[in-house]
Order: sequence, then C-alpha cells, then structure tokens
Amino acid sequence: MSVKKPDRKRKGSYERHDPLYFAAKKQGYAARSVFKLDEIDRDFKLLKSSDVVLDLGCSPGSWVQFTADKIGPKGMIVGVDLLPIKIVPTCPFHFVQADIFEVQPETLVAGIAPAKMFDVLLSDMAPNTSGIKSVDQDRSLVLCEHALEIARQVVRPGGRFCVKILEGGGMQNFIKECRATFEEVKIRTPQGTRTASMETYVIGLRKKR
Repeated sequence: MSVKKPDRKRKGSYERHDPLYFAAKKQGYAARSVFKLDEIDRDFKLLKSSDVVLDLGCSPGSWVQFTADKIGPKGMIVGVDLLPIKIVPTCPFHFVQADIFEVQPETLVAGIAPAKMFDVLLSDMAPNTSGIKSVDQDRSLVLCEHALEIARQVVRPGGRFCVKILEGGGMQNFIKECRATFEEVKIRTPQGTRTASMETYVIGLRKKR
C-alpha cells in the first residue's frame, strides 16, 4: 500500500495548507504526515501484514490510518496521545488518552493481550515548541529517549522502531543509544518534511536480544 504524493512545485517557504495537506485530505487521511511514514515504510519495510504496532503521539490519526491498511485486519494498533483521536481504523485499535510519561508499559501491553510484545514502535511525538532552538531540541530529545526506553521494554527481539527527532543537541548520542538496542540504525528526512523544519527520523531495525 502506498499513498499518492503530488508534485511539489516549490520548496522553501512554510505553507500550512500546502499541496501535501490537500492531497492528504483528498485521500481521506487526517494529516499530511502520512506521506512521511509512507516514504519511510517503502524504504525500510517497517510495517508488515499482521504486525502489532505501538503508535506514540498518534493524534490526529494519519499514521494509524496508514498503519492499519498495511498490517491488515489481523494486525493491531495501540495508540497513545494526550489529544483524542476521531478516526476509525480498519484493524483492531486500542487508544490510550494519556501523557506518555505517565503510562506504564504494562498498560500498553495489556491492550494487545495475548500478543505480549509489539512488532513495531512508531513515534511522531513533538514537543510544545518555545521558538528557542536549543530548548525545543532538548524537549524533543527527552521524548525520543522515552520512546526508546519503551521500545526496550515492549518491542520484541527483531522488532522495528521509528521516531521523530529535532536535529542538533544530543541527537548523535541518541543515535548511539539506538545502535546499542538495534542491529541497524538509519536516519531519514522524508521529502514531505517542510524545508525549514529541523525534524528528521531515526529508524531502528532488528531489535537486539
């Protein structure tokens, strides 16, 4: 499954309602971020049929929609976000509306019993930005490190990981931590990323035992 991305006529300026926004709406997706996951999935084969997936920061739901189509009705998604999610995915879905720092791993795994562990952890979480570059980078890093710690506890050996991070600061140390957990670690800035954005994605493949 792949989503159809329109040609981009112009790069550089920020447009809240750019061609990708309208393309996502036309195709029934909750947000333009679906194009980023689509590109990453095509390159790294993150999502497979019948996978059990944990989606952190899942609202408004475009990643849930895409993931559900990829894993099919035999797969399952657990989504976590402070904000509600209104979409109805095409596979079993358990939503936890909470602060991810207050959710225990046992709560996440309880949503997928009897699977016990996740095949994939996705995180498109972003901090509330201050406009101060170093502060925003630090806040992003805290979210990423927490996502990695959750992955260490609830993702099965051989499982996969994808997390959004703001470049700079402690990113290189975070990549080292990921390499201690996954056999292969890749960095990717999808084409759907706005030009002025600092965000990129760290992908971990084949979680170590």
